[in-house]
Amino acid sequence: MLAQLHSLRGRRPLAARRAAAALFTAGLALAPLASHAASDFPSRPITMVVPYPPGGPTDTVSRLVAAEMSKTIGQSVVVENKPGASGMIGADLVARAKPDGYTFLANASLHVINPYLYKSMRYDSFKDFAPITQLADVPLVLVVPETSSVRSVDDLVKLGKTRPLNFGSAGTASAQQLAGESFKVRSGLSMQHVPYKGSAPALTDLVGGQIQLMFDSMPSAMPFIKSGKLRAVAVTTAQRVDELAQVPTMAESGFPGFDISTWYGLWAPAGTPPDIVAKLSEHAARALKQPNLVSQYASLGAKPVGSDPQVFARFTESEGRKWRDIVEAANIQPQ
Repeated sequence: MLAQLHSLRGRRPLAARRAAAALFTAGLALAPLASHAASDFPSRPITMVVPYPPGGPTDTVSRLVAAEMSKTIGQSVVVENKPGASGMIGADLVARAKPDGYTFLANASLHVINPYLYKSMRYDSFKDFAPITQLADVPLVLVVPETSSVRSVDDLVKLGKTRPLNFGSAGTASAQQLAGESFKVRSGLSMQHVPYKGSAPALTDLVGGQIQLMFDSMPSAMPFIKSGKLRAVAVTTAQRVDELAQVPTMAESGFPGFDISTWYGLWAPAGTPPDIVAKLSEHAARALKQPNLVSQYASLGAKPVGSDPQVFARFTESEGRKWRDIVEAANIQPQ
């Protein structure tokens, strides 16, 4: 607008004044649109896209938040599962959605890992999204079938020296895969990665013995551990986890410095008005403070966060660099 005003110099004074007045009036009319949009938002149901199948950790963590947000934001927050391509199908749908706040993405740390594992993506994980908030930080847990003879990491290493092992993950480039690849490099074992479209089908095959181990996110693994179908061998964080206090860390199990966790967050399409992003972040943070949600998260080994958009943006950039370094250390080649 300033450039247009400056271009009016040299016109007849009256014409210039009229044109300037028209531009100024237009500016006044446009200025409150963003805040007005936020005050009216939402006026219809909101869609939370989860790029994985139902029953996985991202789905579990996200549905709990969506249910609580629906109670305070004034409209239903409806979860839609759009699985496939390591979360990229659902993410691409959101990247191309109208940036009005009515469609946003719930994803795991995989969102910032994919750029380092795929040569060609239809979207930019950083530029095409507006960070809303981090939902939770979650440890991974090394699990084996209940029927397995493995009861410790040492047992697993000994088994792996006698035969090749298959380890599952929620998908190529997932934190689960990278934890397994890191263990493979450090143990020197012969291990084949088997990617699935989410944790749920991978865990089903693990229970059935089609694969021998998995580093999985606690929200999806805990029901299998509690039911006795899977055995927790170690957690991947530096400290033990309250929900699995008797389970040692990988560091305690002979792999010092092994500290890998995953996390979950919300993103809107780039260009979504900042005040609408802030409103979504505010209601998500409020949901994460509800006692019943905190309790449910704790039972899954998930720690609620609820950061504001600016803090979450800095966090995702830092995490992107960290995962890039892990990919390079494991010598995983982009596909």
